[in-house]
Amino acid sequence: MNPRSTRTVRRSLASFATILVAACAGVAQAATFTMYRDPNCGCCLEWAEHMAQGEKHEVNSVDHPDMGVVKTQHGVPDDLRSCHTMIADGYVIEGHVPAADVERLLAERPDGVTGLAVAGMPMGSPGMEHGDHRQPYQVIAFGPEGRSVWASYPGNM
Repeated sequence: MNPRSTRTVRRSLASFATILVAACAGVAQAATFTMYRDPNCGCCLEWAEHMAQGEKHEVNSVDHPDMGVVKTQHGVPDDLRSCHTMIADGYVIEGHVPAADVERLLAERPDGVTGLAVAGMPMGSPGMEHGDHRQPYQVIAFGPEGRSVWASYPGNM
């Protein structure tokens, strides 16, 4: 192969790689999220607004009369349960997980992780804002290989 065709092939491969990376990044941004919630819970809608990040994501809200069934069907551990469960591009997002952590999960796609969870409803987490009061909380990655702390948020109480 002559030097000119080698450069052309390299440029073509580089262009293809750039397009592929952009397409993968677009997948996380274009993901449709489905949030299951108890129809009587208002904080879920606040969290959905946080997740939508303006108009970056579409969050479909589905009222469900038995959230325990939804959580069991999606493998949410009992001690990590919260008020709503979202399915984001195949991952389970339980509770008031910050959007940045969901974005990171969709970008990194770590092996052995089924989803992320914020157990309970900590004050100051997205959707649970109350002035400047914040309880400390952790985002837990869970899956068949166990659990790990995905992110930690300090409190001020």
